[in-house]
Order: sequence, then C-alpha cells, then structure tokens
Amino acid sequence: MAGSGQLAIVRRYEKKYLIPPALVPEIRKYIAPFVIPDKYGMGPNPEYVITTLYLDTPSRSFHNAKVLEYDDRFKLRVRTYNEPGSTPVFAEIKAKFQGIIVKRRVMIPFDQWNEKLIFSTDLPYIFRNRQQETDFLNFRYLVWETNAEPVNLVRYIRESYAGPGELYLRITFDRKLEYCSRATWTNFGSGETWSAMDSGEAMGEDNSCVVLEIKTLEEVPVWIIEMAEQFNLQDRGNCKYSNGIWKDALYSREVTPRSTYMDSLIWSV
Repeated sequence: MAGSGQLAIVRRYEKKYLIPPALVPEIRKYIAPFVIPDKYGMGPNPEYVITTLYLDTPSRSFHNAKVLEYDDRFKLRVRTYNEPGSTPVFAEIKAKFQGIIVKRRVMIPFDQWNEKLIFSTDLPYIFRNRQQETDFLNFRYLVWETNAEPVNLVRYIRESYAGPGELYLRITFDRKLEYCSRATWTNFGSGETWSAMDSGEAMGEDNSCVVLEIKTLEEVPVWIIEMAEQFNLQDRGNCKYSNGIWKDALYSREVTPRSTYMDSLIWSV
C-alpha cells in the first residue's frame, strides 16, 4: 500500500459485490479467522483513504470499453493514500485479459509527480532500479499513444484485510465514495468540491451500498465460496471511475440514461 517502494505486478481474479452497510459487521466477523488487518490501516477497523486520478482518451475509450464489457481492456490511473502529499503516488496500468487482472504500478515521490514528468523526454533520478524506470516508461508510453488526459478523481475510505503469511488474498470494504470532475495532473482534489456517488442511483441499486471486493489468485479458498453462498453475494461489476462519469452526466445532462447510451455504443462498433 502506501508505504511500499516495491513495484507491484499482480495477476489475480477479482469479484465485486454491492452490499448494504448493515451486512458489513456480519461479513467482518465471518472473515476474521481467515485474514489479518492490513498493516497500513488505522483505527478499530483497518482503514485508510484512497484518492485516484483516472486518465482516459478524449473520446473516453477506457470508459466505453468497460461499459461494453470488453474481455481485453486496460485503464490508466494515479493513486495516492490518506492526505495528499503525505504518501507517494503510484502510477498504475490495470488490465483485464479474459477475466484475469494484471496490474503494474510504480512508486513516485509525491513532489516529483507532475505533468512535466509525463511529457518531458528527460527522467529525473527518482526510480530505485531499472525495472521501475521501465515500468514508468511503459505507463508514459500508453499515455502518449492514447492521448490520455485527466478526467476525474475518485476518493473513498477502504477497510482492508489480507491473507496470512504468503497467501495472496485481499478483502476490502469501500465506503463514502466521492468523485471530483475538476481533475488536473497534480491537484488530487485539493480545494475542489467533491460529490457523493454511493447512492443507490449512482450504483444502479435501490439503496446506498458498500463495495465489497475479493481479490485472490487462481485458487479461491473454499471458505470464500461458502461465504458467498451464505450471504447470497451476487457478483456485480462496479467501476468507480465509470460511476463518476455517469453521476457527472446526470448533473450536466450531457448524456442519455445508461441503457440508451450502451445501445448507441453497441450499434456504433
């Protein structure tokens, strides 16, 4: 998380569920024997704040790929934790290929992250090794190739748990989701107005929900399967970036409802 200087390369499966807030304590109690609190979390439940800058093409190709549920797609984002400036930023490429998530990210000191770093041909000496430099160059190459630009910011509180020992497992509860459409390369929402996007309307549900995410490698523990059955968890794709796009569109009246928009995309490809 925030304090790690290691390059993260993760291949994993992800499941997302929208659950009522009242269900969180029950699931928290159920998973307690199998997980440990995230070491970066604070408080009685291990929590921290995530702020993510999402990049997209001028025609919003990354958003549209998600709407159409393309099997192979990727997104570009820049993430920081807790109060902006208190931790580094992480430039990330998150791709999905045939249901498998592949994420690469590289740490950049907060005061070194800026637009010049993206568009200058020179690189400052901020990377710990050649691999980190290469991964940043890959991130930058995709920005250049796609004409990606800042689109929106998403912020939320994450309660996080991990698998014990060497077992790769993450279970998280995300709440108090907000977005900011006045995104730049560096502001991370400082001094801007944030709008809530955890309502039932924003999530396509009847009521406000918490986002439960389960991330594992290919071998899914039996107890997770049993948990999904016991609590009747229904896998639901929930893209925080796209939800911010939809929510902003409701205010600006720039697009039609989701179903109509999706139909127009399908007929245009």
